[in-house]
Amino acid sequence: MTMASRRDNIEDRCIRLGVYICETGATLRATAAVFGISKSTVHKDVSGRLRSANPQLWAQAKEILDENKAERHIRGGLATKEKYQRLKKA
Repeated sequence: MTMASRRDNIEDRCIRLGVYICETGATLRATAAVFGISKSTVHKDVSGRLRSANPQLWAQAKEILDENKAERHIRGGLATKEKYQRLKKA
């Protein structure tokens, strides 16, 4: 595999990740699970590499990820609440 084709593969992956996030509103963790890669790789691809590969897509994905980040404490609180409600029933 040549360096040019490896770079193209990484750019393609960045674009696929960005499109997936924009279409589904998925979090970094959910996107990583779907694509079978690490959360760190998704973050690096979307926040860094995608910016140079496709700036318009990067801006859309960044908006969604920023919104997810702002809401994560709420989702975490709801998950904890549900956990203790399940334990209480058991």
